[in-house]
Amino acid sequence: MPAPVPRQRAIPAAECGQAQAVPAAGRPSGDAYPPRRDAARTDDETVREAATAENDTTHPMLTLLLIEDDPTAAPIVPDLLDSDGKPIRVRTARNLTEAERLLTDDVHCILLDLALPAPGRAAKAGETEELAVLRHVLRLAPRHAVLALTASGDAERGAEAVRVGAQDYLFRDELDGRLLSRAIRYAVERKRSDTAERRLAEGKLRAQENARLERGLLPTPLLEGSPLRFAARYRPGRSRALLGGDFYDTVRTPDGTVHAMIGDVCGHGPDEAALGVELRIAWRALTLAGLCGDELLGTLQQVLEHERDDDEIFATLCTVDIAPDGRRAGLCLAGHPAPLIAAPGRPARLLPQENNGPALGLVPGARWPRMQVELGSEWSLMLYTDGLIEGRVGSGRKERLGQDGMVEMIRRQFSEGLSGEELLRAAVSEVRELNGGELTDDVAVVLLDRVP
Repeated sequence: MPAPVPRQRAIPAAECGQAQAVPAAGRPSGDAYPPRRDAARTDDETVREAATAENDTTHPMLTLLLIEDDPTAAPIVPDLLDSDGKPIRVRTARNLTEAERLLTDDVHCILLDLALPAPGRAAKAGETEELAVLRHVLRLAPRHAVLALTASGDAERGAEAVRVGAQDYLFRDELDGRLLSRAIRYAVERKRSDTAERRLAEGKLRAQENARLERGLLPTPLLEGSPLRFAARYRPGRSRALLGGDFYDTVRTPDGTVHAMIGDVCGHGPDEAALGVELRIAWRALTLAGLCGDELLGTLQQVLEHERDDDEIFATLCTVDIAPDGRRAGLCLAGHPAPLIAAPGRPARLLPQENNGPALGLVPGARWPRMQVELGSEWSLMLYTDGLIEGRVGSGRKERLGQDGMVEMIRRQFSEGLSGEELLRAAVSEVRELNGGELTDDVAVVLLDRVP
């Protein structure tokens, strides 16, 4: 059976916009007496109905929760109006237990009497009883504005309450409607501002942490002892991201062979980026363990099948293993565009791609033939993902750049004397300009140069 509701804090009486005066004799008289309610209805139901009614309006009414334990004292909350001249609803709780029940989402501000008895637990060492009450309320209502109410002249205690976390403090004996209304509006806006500032700071911190994490996941080439020069360019398609579904890596094994790889997980989200990192790390480990060609790609397919969230996720891959003398290389393609090679006196061209096998994750038990290609004594080898060739070009930008357009662009840039990082930066910038803005797909480009 529900407990009887104290009349001086009944919600219907309080919704008129002011706290109800209760004569010292105890029983209210006349219209001040709240209407009888069905005994089967609880305080919580009444509060929820009031919150629903408020949320249905175009301009919600401000709600103040007064936590004050002396129901027979003269009313400390005068008539209150918000900035639009509408009444501010007042709810009254005589203790922290009632306050917790009345603290619904539609409450905007709490007016806490610091003279309220402290919670049952002992105050911390050096903490006054009043501040123990305030700290308890702040823990109870971390998202609500709080005004501390203290005795007149006790400014030191009020200032300490603000330092603890209240938005402002007021003197009990100096309250009037205009002062309290203005203080409530100020406290609510200050709390909103503090909350927004805290969330902004937290968002910046998370962004910085994510940036450091993503930078740490990008590979560091292991080419110590190799005469080859390395350059890479990476541009994720996701807004504000540093890492996408494209991945690449380059390592030199103890026999002097340089292994390079570039790949692309279908999709553009964080899950695809994470899977790309897993595949890259697996490729490096397997390569350093001595695997190559079809055996390596078959093992990578097993890794993808175990790590992907959806059976339709696949990844394209291009691997090359360059002999220690730098004149020839083995090439494996798994549904990926063929690399581009350029050399002095010879225009840039694509390496053969007739033996292009299926992308990883599409065909169980697939095989990927390894092709032997001649590189020559001086060359530049560029591996790239399809983000570089799928940008739009032409009037209306209906056509894609494609491999042929990319080859012509690289030929021209080589003829202009560009190389290394400068060449890759110019290539990605020009593709973006031809597209008329940011590319929607991830772009990764790796360039290896052999200069005798």
